[in-house]
Amino acid sequence: MGKINDDILYRVEKPARYIGGELNSVVKDKSNIDIRFAFCFPDVYEVGMSHLGMKILYHVLNSRKDTYCERCFAPWPDMEKLMRENSIPLYALESKDSLSEFDFVGFTLQYEMSYTNILNMLNLANIPLRASERKETDPLVICGGPCAYNPEPLYDIADLFQLGEGEEALHEVLDLYKKYKGKNDKKAFLREASHIKGVYVPSLYEVKYKEDGTIMSFEPKFEDVPKRVVKRFIKDFNNVTYPEEMVVPYTEIVHDRIMLETFRGCTRGCRFCQAGMIYRPVREKKTDKLIQQAETLLKNTGYEEISLTSLSICDYSDIRNLVFSLIEKHKEDKIGVSLPSIRIDSFSVDLIKEIQKVRKTGLTFAPEAGSQRMRDIINKGVTEENLMNSVRNAFSSGWSTIKLYFMIGLPYETAEDVKGIAELGEKVTDEYFKIPRDIRKKGLKVTLSTSIFVPKPFTPFQWAPQDTMEAVREKIGIVRKNIKSRSITYNWHESMVSYMEAIFARGDRRVSDVLIKAYELGQRFDGWTEYFHFDVWMEALKACNVDGDFYAYRQRDYSEILPWDFIDIGVNKEFLMKENERAKVAEVTPDCRLGCKQCGINVNFKEGKCFEGAICDQIQ
Repeated sequence: MGKINDDILYRVEKPARYIGGELNSVVKDKSNIDIRFAFCFPDVYEVGMSHLGMKILYHVLNSRKDTYCERCFAPWPDMEKLMRENSIPLYALESKDSLSEFDFVGFTLQYEMSYTNILNMLNLANIPLRASERKETDPLVICGGPCAYNPEPLYDIADLFQLGEGEEALHEVLDLYKKYKGKNDKKAFLREASHIKGVYVPSLYEVKYKEDGTIMSFEPKFEDVPKRVVKRFIKDFNNVTYPEEMVVPYTEIVHDRIMLETFRGCTRGCRFCQAGMIYRPVREKKTDKLIQQAETLLKNTGYEEISLTSLSICDYSDIRNLVFSLIEKHKEDKIGVSLPSIRIDSFSVDLIKEIQKVRKTGLTFAPEAGSQRMRDIINKGVTEENLMNSVRNAFSSGWSTIKLYFMIGLPYETAEDVKGIAELGEKVTDEYFKIPRDIRKKGLKVTLSTSIFVPKPFTPFQWAPQDTMEAVREKIGIVRKNIKSRSITYNWHESMVSYMEAIFARGDRRVSDVLIKAYELGQRFDGWTEYFHFDVWMEALKACNVDGDFYAYRQRDYSEILPWDFIDIGVNKEFLMKENERAKVAEVTPDCRLGCKQCGINVNFKEGKCFEGAICDQIQ
């Protein structure tokens, strides 16, 4: 086996991706360790190192004296080529040991189109792709993250899945593993692991299909294996483990700043949004806790910017106080505070002006749809008036760069709704020109971006067909045709990638073979336009005798067994059905804070209590 050396690093783009040794990375003595865990992110270093979940779990696992958690990322094709030519197996950054030497190889599933990278990473480490073909000496492959809520497309690639938040659950998995380590009995370990709440072991379940291709039954093979797998979530979020030292990369990454997680969950109930359902209930951290964490992280990393993260940051119940306190406390050091995106109806000019005192940035809003009818269908809960007030305030306060995010291909959408995207962009530019010249800043730039809607599990739209590629192309054409202003830039996505994403988002076990076939035909980095080859995917579907349209374009019936129905996220299926029916008649369901909407999370998981944090005092 070859080892990585300078000769190879000199020949690749961005060698800092592959060297490790960054500030705050963990170094342990391997001889004093019981469990070695490789935390793998199936994308390039800059993307993976920007992911908060990885930072948290790296810290959580390394806080155990018996465990050494190391990081691994997908090598870019230039590096992969040299590794294969020089027989260098894929290695973890901290020790440079091959992944094949670890007890666990863990993957976080953030995006369906990175699945081929999982296969490539296993192959580069000489680990068999299929769990059913791995030996006792091979590592256990464990997967988690949002895409794990439909684990079936990877059913024979992962040995086990951990569903939900991992801070507590992973400890239970590792504690159990210690009992079995060295006994050469993976099967017994996996069988007992299936008893841990939140753990799913696909090999312990059997699926049967009907003549029409839908699922007839999904059953455990043994009586002690649970019929339903219940997701894990952290009850006391204020006191959950959070890293005090985050690894600081040598090279620039996508989100190169401190990330402060303010709360988990969301009360909004947007019907397209998977995260809004799977991360319920809402749990906040207290303001004083966040201020203290920010101070520790600034001291330990040297960063000069704090990003406040959550699903909908302006919904943090003490957002104003938090932002003003952070800026006041760190203004001498010119520390900036950033909000990832701002909800239009809670846009506060005072708040943003305060943020901009340190560092001026563009503004990003997500109206999601062009017409009010469509915004009501998806339950976005904002109006055109909200947007116009927000941009008017922004233009008056010295902004001239605004980004607006939309989706096309939403259920029940018409050409008129799509035309509204361009019209909304035009109205935003009109607002700018209504501001007196001496007040507004020069150089108006409005960017409209549309992504293609992909129906996801555990949303009210999980039964809906995806829009066809032809329909999507027509809709993109409608937006382009109706943009008149030269101040507007329009960015759109490829519909072919979304077609494949839809197949894996709602696929069953049969698409696993398609994934392996596409990988064998050379696919990897499918989320990157230059490496996505639609014709290869079509060839893989054909070779496996799988009809992609069956997964992407088919309307599901409420009575159908869905591949992920065995997972319990705490939100009732009946609630999702009701929300889909309300969508059909463009009926809005108000925010949970204005009164409980009976989604089930408070009864199923929380003994009648839905919110944790400062919000409670206001709504209960």
